[in-house]
Amino acid sequence: MYQVVLDTNVLVAALRSKRGASHRLLGLLGDGRWRPNVTVAVVLEYEAVLKRDCHLFDLTEHDIDDIVDAICSQAGLHRMYFLWRPIASDPNDDLILEAAIASHSDFIITFNARHFPDSERFGIRCLTPKEFLILVKELP
Repeated sequence: MYQVVLDTNVLVAALRSKRGASHRLLGLLGDGRWRPNVTVAVVLEYEAVLKRDCHLFDLTEHDIDDIVDAICSQAGLHRMYFLWRPIASDPNDDLILEAAIASHSDFIITFNARHFPDSERFGIRCLTPKEFLILVKELP
């Protein structure tokens, strides 16, 4: 089973379009081939960004709570014992990389791999949602 951390931009993309790879990936929550991982900081980031933009998705804040709860119900929750900051090129992405390190994740699923130039140093690869779906054989 692959261990992954979903970057917030993947969740935003999934809610913007039901036709994209991000939405398809979220539809696979609970699939035995992969498991999302979170920390409290990552969940708070998901919630803040998605609630800020919920009007763009025709969703309510309650809908966002349900989506975040669904992710958390399938995710491994990890504690942060050590902060690696600053390590990502975007300070907001430090949360994602730290979660990936803490959870010993195989991948960060993101549209901004360039924000994680040092992830490979920790044995973590960055993939787009489409690349990950190809890896788990959901796309040809």
